[in-house]
Amino acid sequence: MSTGKGKYKILDRINSPQDLKLLSLKELELLAGEIRDKIVETVAERGGHLAPNLGAVELTLALHYVFDTPRDKIIWDVGHQSYTHKLITGRREKFHTLRTYGGISGFPKRHESPYDTFDTGHSSTSISVGLGIATAKAHKGENAKVIAVIGDGAMTAGMAFEALNQAGHMEKDLIVVLNDNEMSISPNVGALSSFLSRKITGRRFQSLKNELENFLKTLPGVGENIISVLRKSEDSLITFFTPGMLFEALKFKYIGPINGHRLDQLISTFNNIQHLKGPVLVHTITVKGKGYRPAEERPAKFHGVGCFDISTGAPLKGEKPCPPSYTEVFGNAIVELGERDKRIFAITAAMPEGTGLIKFAEKFPERFFDVGIAEQHAVTFAAGLAVEGFRPVVAIYSTFLQRAYDQVIHDVCLPRLPVVFAIDRGGIVGEDGPTHHGHFDLSFLRALPNMILMAPKDENELRHMLYTALKQEGPVAIRYPRGQGRGVSLDAEFKEIPIGEAEVMREGQDLLILAVGSMVWPSIEAADELARDGFQAGVVNCRFIKPLDPRIAEMASTTGRVLVVEENVRHGGMGAGILELLNDSGVHSVKLRRLGLPDKFLDHGPVQLLREKCGLDKNGIIREAKALLENE
Repeated sequence: MSTGKGKYKILDRINSPQDLKLLSLKELELLAGEIRDKIVETVAERGGHLAPNLGAVELTLALHYVFDTPRDKIIWDVGHQSYTHKLITGRREKFHTLRTYGGISGFPKRHESPYDTFDTGHSSTSISVGLGIATAKAHKGENAKVIAVIGDGAMTAGMAFEALNQAGHMEKDLIVVLNDNEMSISPNVGALSSFLSRKITGRRFQSLKNELENFLKTLPGVGENIISVLRKSEDSLITFFTPGMLFEALKFKYIGPINGHRLDQLISTFNNIQHLKGPVLVHTITVKGKGYRPAEERPAKFHGVGCFDISTGAPLKGEKPCPPSYTEVFGNAIVELGERDKRIFAITAAMPEGTGLIKFAEKFPERFFDVGIAEQHAVTFAAGLAVEGFRPVVAIYSTFLQRAYDQVIHDVCLPRLPVVFAIDRGGIVGEDGPTHHGHFDLSFLRALPNMILMAPKDENELRHMLYTALKQEGPVAIRYPRGQGRGVSLDAEFKEIPIGEAEVMREGQDLLILAVGSMVWPSIEAADELARDGFQAGVVNCRFIKPLDPRIAEMASTTGRVLVVEENVRHGGMGAGILELLNDSGVHSVKLRRLGLPDKFLDHGPVQLLREKCGLDKNGIIREAKALLENE
């Protein structure tokens, strides 16, 4: 890695893609190196998605060098590989604010730049979006190019193939760039395929081909037969030397594989395909983490990282050791339980590290399944296991479980199957922003018949909830936050929690604070401070969002004042459930306030800062409590 001031001699001159077009190939290659340095330097300080961005540098430069953006539209699938794109589209001077509150996002955002075609964050949407834009432009008579850039992981999702199928059927002008950093293709085959693909897309080859076809059509009786044979021969040649048969079957012109780090090959290929009509797929081979050895050697570890030391790649640690994360505690607990119960299976959708299932996968490989980016399939696959008497645990981030809502309803809750949902990243997640916050799970799961829904106040309670969930004969969801636990001691033995039973943490006659999950301990801290001001506030760890403890109605009636605190949107959340419980119990004289996330998408920023701005911290709870206590 280069160091020192003035190291970005070329990058500092790039204010838009138009500036790229003035550079020589050698200068573009030097620019790629500078961009890698800049990305590593910034992510080491701010955290972010490192490996995917390092792997897409040359690909991004080539796309902007050849195509006329923002007139031509580039859609970045997921968007976690768009840092180079941001650096060369007018956001270089703001790049140091990456993922900070008020700074630029780690994902494409239309409000940030006209070069950001679509707001992304979840995978496998780019081809659908691109086809929609291409169809709209054709309808308006515009001839701008539309390019969807999708990774091989995102290509595993059904939505991507639904879009490919429709695009092939409609035959609209659409370019799909497959950024493949997982497939293993031998160098010789890759080089030959690259050569063939660039040649068969060249204008001279296409022109000759068209002229020959037109001539043969004039030959009576035999012309069409010769054309048919030639077409079959050409198709056979392409598919013999490339893995493009599937895409050809979907009526895409398949180009590749192309070395995704060779700017000369990328630029030549993109220049050649500009004149092609109909859907085209360009297959590029890249190295995740390219140019930074720790990321190349451990791409999964460096997919998304916190702050780290550039020289070693080691994460930066504070002076005090951090408590284990909820994810880590869950991962250890399911291994312990898996040793005791051979019926337990673990399923993830391309997130074995992120969901904490690596240890389970290593110890019980025959009972672990990573289904790829296919949350819908993961849920219904688990349902099939449950039908046969097993106890599947589906570990998925809250924001990604949204993609499988129909399967949760239709395939798990309706037949009342014992599938456990381990929902990581519930609530505010921080710097990844609105596409990744888990704001809605309590609302959309609470409505489902047969669902038991709970959230632990700390990591020790998470262990007991997992144990409890696996003993039930129907669906159970456990929702827990991102990040470190509180550092509480972990019980050696698992304990079963009575379903629906809340836990009284503090007694109090003036006010009842009903808290759940991450909001329980801040509520206790708030109650302690209120006591110093002369107010006796009771605190209940509801634990269960569904079913709610019916005793809550009696406790609320006793105090006459209730404050509900949850890290979920207020609409349809636990607070709404408490209102329903009070109404159904005939308790109508209670003054109640609901403290939760606002009815809007929160921006990116540190978790604690965002909680503070939403009033979901000790001081915010105290303010709401005093407003309730002082309102006679």
